[in-house]
Amino acid sequence: MLNQKFTTFNSCTNHSRNIVKHNENQILKKYLTLFVILISVWVTNSQNEKSHRESFDLTVAIDTINFYKQKIDKTPYFVKENVLQIYPTEKINIEVEISKDSIIAMKVVKENLNPEKTIVLEFKQEVKNQKSERMMLTITNPFEKTLTYDAHMFIVGHDKWISTSIIPILPKLTNFEMWNDIILSLVLENWKLTTK
Repeated sequence: MLNQKFTTFNSCTNHSRNIVKHNENQILKKYLTLFVILISVWVTNSQNEKSHRESFDLTVAIDTINFYKQKIDKTPYFVKENVLQIYPTEKINIEVEISKDSIIAMKVVKENLNPEKTIVLEFKQEVKNQKSERMMLTITNPFEKTLTYDAHMFIVGHDKWISTSIIPILPKLTNFEMWNDIILSLVLENWKLTTK
């Protein structure tokens, strides 16, 4: 009888161990799956970030005879924290981190994977008959608040940056800023979200 009780006890103990081992395996599988998902998200986001522009030849039309040409080296898009430099011909997606209605971080991304928090910019020169018609900056505001920023331009014939006025971008809209000046580069800074 004692032998049978001992065998029954051993059988119960083994069964309990198997249940515990099965539960441990299930928990381990869940943690492993979560870990793989987190690593995948991190790798995807890391691969999508684009901190530097590739080098390229910038050519800007001035008039029917003259044009400006410069080799732009591989440089960061953000020359300082949240201070963006953009050249004609560039189209840039800027993913934004917001905390308490303030922009706390910005990064350029290759693809617009999060349109609800990505500002899309395009800076181009419109040319007609080899002559500059205008420079145009297009900015899409994906946010529920008005987007403002300060702009500075470096134009042909000047040796310093010049401040220029911009129109605040209303929520969920696209603005088109146009200048008759021949702009070689723009710097955009002091990005803010407002209720105005």
